[in-house]
Amino acid sequence: MHTQLISIGLQNPKSASNVASILRAAGCYGASSVFYTGNRYRYAKEFNADTKNMHLKIPTIGVEDLFAMTPKGAKRVVVELVEGAIPLPDFQHPDNAYYVFGPEDGSVDPQLLAQSDEVIYIPTHGSMNLAATVNVVLYDRLAKSQFDRSLDFLKRSRDNNNRLKVFS
Repeated sequence: MHTQLISIGLQNPKSASNVASILRAAGCYGASSVFYTGNRYRYAKEFNADTKNMHLKIPTIGVEDLFAMTPKGAKRVVVELVEGAIPLPDFQHPDNAYYVFGPEDGSVDPQLLAQSDEVIYIPTHGSMNLAATVNVVLYDRLAKSQFDRSLDFLKRSRDNNNRLKVFS
């Protein structure tokens, strides 16, 4: 199994609750860092809903230029509903990926689009919430990978209040 490296870039995110949900997804799917541009999240982050305190475990860094922060060797994958993009079901995720998402109330900057290595979209009947989009992309990455299917991993992953078993 190859080492999988995941980083996330958010262009001017508006909602602290969305970023908190993205941080939770980052923790669940093994992302190592989250970068963001703009001031809207900076102003709202004290009101966040990061219930698992992922902001203490995953660096969440405000930057001026998302692509200046591209991790070494990472492929820049912009996620946007845009003509010419690859549908997510057809996309092969790179081992080292830097996924960049546009704002909740707009589109990704055309310069980011032009500088990307890949552009993908999720085929839906409308645009999705930013946090939902991040979750779907990261889940798709996991589903297409060789992930740990062991019972021990499942037990470590579930909430402390969940001890259910399927009986046949």
